[in-house]
Amino acid sequence: MMLGTLLTMVVAAGGSADALANFQVKNVAVQVPAAWQRSVEDGSTKFLAPSGDAYFLVDVGTVQTAGMKAQVCVDKITAGIGGTGWEKLKVGGQPAAKRLDSDASTNGGVVDTVTYVGCDGRTTWSIVFFMEQAKKARFSTLADKVGTSVKIQRAGK
Repeated sequence: MMLGTLLTMVVAAGGSADALANFQVKNVAVQVPAAWQRSVEDGSTKFLAPSGDAYFLVDVGTVQTAGMKAQVCVDKITAGIGGTGWEKLKVGGQPAAKRLDSDASTNGGVVDTVTYVGCDGRTTWSIVFFMEQAKKARFSTLADKVGTSVKIQRAGK
């Protein structure tokens, strides 16, 4: 019994930098690592890992065409930012898509970019997660947890 409790405490402590907490951007709730530094840059909410090896941006917008179907909205977003390589999925019960890209970084390494986009027909959102490819084992599961945690909040009018 004591060993199990100790093991649980050690495991929990090991992942404390990535412990997730609720965060609200406009009407979108997302689970983010509580220990990551938050800032706003060019209208995007940026979360930076304490190590500096990864960060992600959260953006929320409004659909300009009234009555647009959610999947049509996601299809328009993915087509607008490069229509190939997208995996269709559901996030928060709404259509979404995910894509992984790898690019050379300025320091000679490779950066993996995991992009999540979604729409419910009224609200659009994106999470773009950047990580050094050498740190992929450390951050890819976290990127998936953050990217699939989105829930669009509806105000009761």
